[in-house]
Amino acid sequence: MKYKQINNNSINQVMLIIIIILICILVFKNLLYYLPGFLGATTLYILFRKSYFRLTEIRRWNRSLTSGLFIILSIIFIVLPIWALIDYLVPQINHSLENKEEIVAKFNTLKTYMSDKPFLKDIDMSDTALLGFLQRLTRYVPNIINSVAEVAVNIIVTFFVLYFMQVHAKRMEATLYRALPFSRESKREIWDEVNLMVRSNAIGIPILGFCQGIVAMIGYWIFGIENFVLLGLLTGISSIVPILGTMTIYIPICAITLAAGQTGNAVGLFIYCFILVGGIDNVLRFTILKTIGNVPPMITVFGVLLGLNMFGMLGLIFGPLILSSIGVLIKVYSQEYGKGVVRNAIEHPEDDLEA
Repeated sequence: MKYKQINNNSINQVMLIIIIILICILVFKNLLYYLPGFLGATTLYILFRKSYFRLTEIRRWNRSLTSGLFIILSIIFIVLPIWALIDYLVPQINHSLENKEEIVAKFNTLKTYMSDKPFLKDIDMSDTALLGFLQRLTRYVPNIINSVAEVAVNIIVTFFVLYFMQVHAKRMEATLYRALPFSRESKREIWDEVNLMVRSNAIGIPILGFCQGIVAMIGYWIFGIENFVLLGLLTGISSIVPILGTMTIYIPICAITLAAGQTGNAVGLFIYCFILVGGIDNVLRFTILKTIGNVPPMITVFGVLLGLNMFGMLGLIFGPLILSSIGVLIKVYSQEYGKGVVRNAIEHPEDDLEA
């Protein structure tokens, strides 16, 4: 009895694929510390790609000097503003958290106000709950300080990788294009999705946070809230919080203001924030952000949740990209392997009905 033997060529292909995957896993695991740098370089490359090719291919600028120019612009307009923001926020937050007497006083005022209100009185407002909340909150501040070295290293990695990605852009893109085992149409689908998600999140999220922070800051100033600059900045940053967004900041502020007896300011601030700060999200999505890339809100919300757990802050960009890639890959699979089935179902629907 003869047994059919497996083709040696197929065995060699499978073994080669397994070796490639194992090496990729090994490299990924040992370079995980530098992953934010690689993701940052990828983001900047996609954002600068058209401008870089326009200067180097059409105007014939030197590729190395052009890449250096983009790196300098990135440092001036991205790195330095973020560094200044962190440098301002960390001492302010530390100072606020150290002033425990003021925190306890406001907490007691809010607790007294809620003690005889329906539904609100059932919320745990004990001193133990307050201390537990403060401990969880202060736990993140040392992490920010301790990660300064990691951030600095990954910034260097970002610009180092970006330089070589730009200087060797044509060769890199040609290699990636050949490596993808899909048709030209499917490769275009994948590139369009990656370009859309990176641009929409890398540009859209900062624009949205900046605008909401400025409007909230003005509202806090109008209604007499102390530390309105700090709270405005925190409100803008909180716009990245899925589902709740800026409400995580302005609702507690309104509650404390109401508990302090400033009913008019509390109600006015809530209406202001609900209509203006919250409404900016919808306005920008239908104006500025729509021209950048119209990303479905569900992908953004759950993609941010996924990305923050996987990549930290850069997960704001790559989380939605990973989530949306599921739909893209399904579409690619349909284009690559399902054309005949789909065409047959369209041309001969009676076959499906009979089955």
